[in-house]
Amino acid sequence: MNERLRTVMAQHGVSLEALAEACEVDPKTVDRWVTKGRVPHRKHRWTAAQRLGVEESHLWPPETNDAHRLAATQAELIGIFANRASVPQTSWLQLLMSARRQIDVLVFSGTFFAQSNPHVARMLAERAEDGVQVRLCFGDPSGRAVAIRDEEEGIGGTLSAKIRASLTYYRKLVGVPGCEVRLHDTTLYNSLFRYDDVLMVNPHIWGQPASANPLLQLRRMEGTGWFDHYTGSFDAVWETAKLWSPEAI
Repeated sequence: MNERLRTVMAQHGVSLEALAEACEVDPKTVDRWVTKGRVPHRKHRWTAAQRLGVEESHLWPPETNDAHRLAATQAELIGIFANRASVPQTSWLQLLMSARRQIDVLVFSGTFFAQSNPHVARMLAERAEDGVQVRLCFGDPSGRAVAIRDEEEGIGGTLSAKIRASLTYYRKLVGVPGCEVRLHDTTLYNSLFRYDDVLMVNPHIWGQPASANPLLQLRRMEGTGWFDHYTGSFDAVWETAKLWSPEAI
């Protein structure tokens, strides 16, 4: 229990609901801050302290925050693979089929995503029909970022061709409600594959293909940071990406 937070709330007559409204979170979230000692995100800590008229460090001492972040980070990381190629195909299929809210993919070509599952477009369309939001973001084959990555990997100008070939698998998704495919022209530090609260992070290493690089499997946990940090980067790239038109490729 966070006794300091409970005491200050009582002293100022601030209810769970009132603090939740100020922080724009669910009252159950505030209850976990109090009864389970969960440490909120930084912006929520600041807002709560302002609402209660005390210093943030009084409610959440720095040493408590550091210990919590370490434990939370360890809890977020639920799997490590030596490289992306070592992730079983059944794992990818299970993640896709188990998604109930959203599927987000950020890659350059994502060739393996389709070639390892020739029915991926149909399966994604079915997930969308069940209410899942599907967002696929590929590298722009005519963009500068793809050209630079191609040069770094030393693959002789084939990356743009790989992207165009990969995109052919997703033509059937154009116009499907709940599905959208975009092209980005940003430096890709990680390939990302999100399935609701599970995220597969495939870091990129200079000169090495993504399949040869490690892969981290994360699960979203409240009040931590890795998961939200990576998915926030997806949203930032997505906002700058342009809608894909098969006729233009």
